[in-house]
Amino acid sequence: MREILSPVNEAETAEMIREARAARRPIMIEGGDTRSGLGRPIAADRILSTRKLTGITLYEPAELVISARAGTPLAEIENTLRAKNQRLAFEPMDHRALFGTDGMPTIGAVAACNISGPRRIQTGAARDHLIGIRMVNGFGEIVKSGGRVMKNVTGLDLVKLCCGAHGTLGVFTEVTFKVLPEPETTSTLALHGLDDSKAIAALSAGLTSPFQITGAAHLPAGLESPEAEALTLLRLEGAPSSVDYRASALAKLLEAFGTTAVLAPDRATKLWSAVRDAHPLAEPRDAAIWRLSVAPSRGPAIVATVKRKLAARAFYDWGGGLVWLAVAAEGDAGAAAVRDALAEAGGSESGHATLIRAAEEMRGRINVFQPLAAPLMQISQGIKASFDPDHILNPGRMYAGV
Repeated sequence: MREILSPVNEAETAEMIREARAARRPIMIEGGDTRSGLGRPIAADRILSTRKLTGITLYEPAELVISARAGTPLAEIENTLRAKNQRLAFEPMDHRALFGTDGMPTIGAVAACNISGPRRIQTGAARDHLIGIRMVNGFGEIVKSGGRVMKNVTGLDLVKLCCGAHGTLGVFTEVTFKVLPEPETTSTLALHGLDDSKAIAALSAGLTSPFQITGAAHLPAGLESPEAEALTLLRLEGAPSSVDYRASALAKLLEAFGTTAVLAPDRATKLWSAVRDAHPLAEPRDAAIWRLSVAPSRGPAIVATVKRKLAARAFYDWGGGLVWLAVAAEGDAGAAAVRDALAEAGGSESGHATLIRAAEEMRGRINVFQPLAAPLMQISQGIKASFDPDHILNPGRMYAGV
C-alpha cells in the first residue's frame, strides 16, 4: 500500500517535493485516481494527491476564462460553465469506462495529460485552450507560466510544454483555460451501412466542406451492438438557422455516399459520449486498448493490416485521424502488429500508437508511448533533467529512464 501525501495548498506541495528530493524518494502524482492506468507503471512507494487542492479561483464569463486549483473535479468546472452557457470547447474524454474506475476526474489531470475529445477537429486540443499554469517542479520550486489572456507568452512556452507531459515535469497546482459559449443548437447527421474506406471518404468530404463540422466519427457494423449496422456521424453546432442550412447543404454534398438521417438529440448525445469515452471497446475488460493517431486516409488500411495478424475491433474519430483499437492482451498486447502496420502505411510519417489500457506488467515491459528516435529521446531526457534532475516526479511514466 502506497503512502498518500495530500497537500492542502501550493506551499505545502512544494515542501513535500523538496523533502522527497532530499530523501531521493520518487512520488507518483494522482488527481482523482481515474486515469492511474494511463502510461507506464511508476516505481514509487508514495502518492502525491492533488485532491485537496480544490476550488475555482477565477471565473470571468465576459472574458471567457476560468482558473481552478488542480484537484478541482472536472464536473464542478463543467457545471459552473454550464450555468453561464459556456463550456470547455475541447470536450475532454472521461477514461472511467475504459479503466473501470469510479473516482472524479480533475481539471489538473485534463491539463497534465492533454485530454481532448471529438470536438478537437474543430476547436483544437486541451493544450490549445490552456493559457496559464502554476506548478511545482522537481526542485520543489513554484513556477508560474502564462496568464489569463491568449497572447501572453514570450520565450519558452512552459504551458504548452507541460500540457501532455503526464506530470513528469511538475505537479500542477492551478490551471487556467480559455472557454467558449455553448452553441444554441446541435444536429448530428448519420449515414448507415458504409464500410470503413467509404465512411472515411464521407467524413473527409464533410470536413473539407465550408460547413464547420464539430464531430466526425465512424462506428463499424456490430460495434455499437452485435446487430448494429455501420454508423457514420457528422455533427454541426451553432445558431438554429445556420445549423439547419448547413445540415441541408451537407446532406446534399454527401448524396453520393447514401441518404443522411438527422438523429434524435438524445440518441446523438449518447453516441457522442460513447465516441468520446471509447465505450464501444470498454468490454471485455481484459482486452488491450490502443489509440492510433494517423492520417485519416490511412486509417482503414492500417486497421485492415492489423486485422490480418490479430483479432481486433476498431472505430474512428476525428474524421479517421484517431483510431481506437482493441486486441487480445496476450504476448505483447499487439504492439508489434500495431506498430508494424503503422510503418507499412508510411514509415515515420504514418502516425503513432499509444497503449491506453493493459495490465501493469504489460505496460512495464513494452513501449506504451510511440518510441522516440534517438535525437528526440535525448531532447526529452534533457528537458526532464532541467525540471526534475533527480527523477522524483512520475519517473518513467512516459519512457523508461525519463
